[in-house]
Amino acid sequence: MAAEDTAFRVRQYYQRSLAPGETIYDEGEHGEHFYVVQSGEVELVRMAEDKERVVARLGPGDFFGELSAVMGERRTSKAVAVNTTRLIALDRETLESMCLDEPVIAMRLIRSLVARLIEAERRLAALGVDDLMQPVVNSLLRFGETEEGGGLRVAARLAELAEAAGLSMRDAHRALHQLFDRKLLLLEDDVLHVPDHEALSRFLDA
Repeated sequence: MAAEDTAFRVRQYYQRSLAPGETIYDEGEHGEHFYVVQSGEVELVRMAEDKERVVARLGPGDFFGELSAVMGERRTSKAVAVNTTRLIALDRETLESMCLDEPVIAMRLIRSLVARLIEAERRLAALGVDDLMQPVVNSLLRFGETEEGGGLRVAARLAELAEAAGLSMRDAHRALHQLFDRKLLLLEDDVLHVPDHEALSRFLDA
């Protein structure tokens, strides 16, 4: 980019400096910003079985928060500064404007996202459907809201379930269909329902 163009963009985003251990955002929050690590490190942490689990450690040049910034989804993990860290935060409007004005930025983002997808596919290549069930079931139980009769209403979207399970959308979809076939999961009015909460929980121990 030209120097004057870069200076213009700097006025549209803001930088954040964080101390070690400082939280950038919490899991489940609404968010509009996409973050790029300038210096330092960031850990993405998710709750699993009442314990925090580190799912990614990011360094300079890495980005995160794209699901909320682009899709308007809730944060699917907690982001914490590991050490003294500096970030660039872009809101959705600024990110879209930059991608339209400078296609090279959009291409870099696409390449990074594709690389993440390829890596996820490699990790899952040796897994069968049964191996995908547990993380998806855990995600359903986590997002589920209790209904009368012992069932659960799961309003989460496929992208949210896949992200929480650490799976690609394709593999999460495969696992969900297995649960449909076993009548452990129903789809009514575009909302997922677990008819028997206990039966789904017992499935994890099967």
